[in-house]
This record gives sequence, structure tokens and C-alpha cells, in this order.
Amino acid sequence: MKADAKAEAAPPAGGGKKKLIIILAGVLVLALAGGGGAWFMLKSDSGDEHAEEAKPSKKAKKPAKKAGPPVYIPVDQFTVNLQPENGDQYLQLAITLQASSLEESEVIKTNMPKVRSRILLLLSSKHASEINTPEGKQQLSKDIMEAVNLPFENGGEPQEVSEVLFTAFIIQ
Repeated sequence: MKADAKAEAAPPAGGGKKKLIIILAGVLVLALAGGGGAWFMLKSDSGDEHAEEAKPSKKAKKPAKKAGPPVYIPVDQFTVNLQPENGDQYLQLAITLQASSLEESEVIKTNMPKVRSRILLLLSSKHASEINTPEGKQQLSKDIMEAVNLPFENGGEPQEVSEVLFTAFIIQ
């Protein structure tokens, strides 16, 4: 009788496997539901950005850049002869350009010889009396910004330098 009692008390061997399969199926369903929900949430967040990128803009050809901290690009110092007024005068100038993004700063750095040439030509066309006042310095800053923002290639995109900062300014 002892053998019969043990056989009746022990659960059937197939019942344990069924429970394990049911538990694993439940875990699988929960994992799929969680993964699907996460995918749906991430897709809906980034879907707006992709929808905007897919629409061509009539105003700008460049894709929208994410706003971030400005990027500063130091430019080597210039020493140029100014247009003569009262004898020979020269300007010693150091500037830093403020770009809108790291990508924009890389484009400017890559084309630094063109940037320097444009600025050098602009500076050497000035008279000391034009740039000696605060208003003259502000106008010079705007002129430099316009020169730097011109496209580097025919039909190319303009740069996005938003400010020219003077770090040294000496007229002699």
C-alpha cells in the first residue's frame, strides 16, 4: 500500500511540463507586448522629426539643425595695411566666429583659407577713421559676418555665422 499512496500523492509527470510551458508562454507574451509598446512609443516620438525631414522646404535646402550651444571658431590674427589717410597705418586684429553648430564649424574650419582671404581683402579696404569708433567696429563686425557667410562654392549653401567677436583690435 505504501507504493500506491506515493503514486497517488505525486502529481502526474505531464502536469509539471504543462505549467512550465504556460508560464514561459505568458513571459513571452509580456516581453513581446513590452517590446512592441516601447517600439511604438519610440517610433511615434521620432516620427515627427522624420516627417519634417521628408518634406522639402521651399526656403532652405539644409536640413534643420538641432539647437545647441554655440560653437566658437578662433581665427588666426591679421595684420593689414589700412587705406592711407594720414600716412601709413595698419590694423592688427584677432577675431572669433560664432557658428550655430559643430557641423557648421567644421565646414568653416575646412574652408579657413577662403575665410581668411575674404577677411583680409575686406580689412585692407578700410580706412582707420571708418573702424576707429564703436559704431565703425560694429559695422566691421557685420561686414566680416557677411563675407564669411557667403557660400564657399558657386551655387553652394551659405554659412551660418551668427556673430563676430573681436579678441584684439589695434590700429597704429
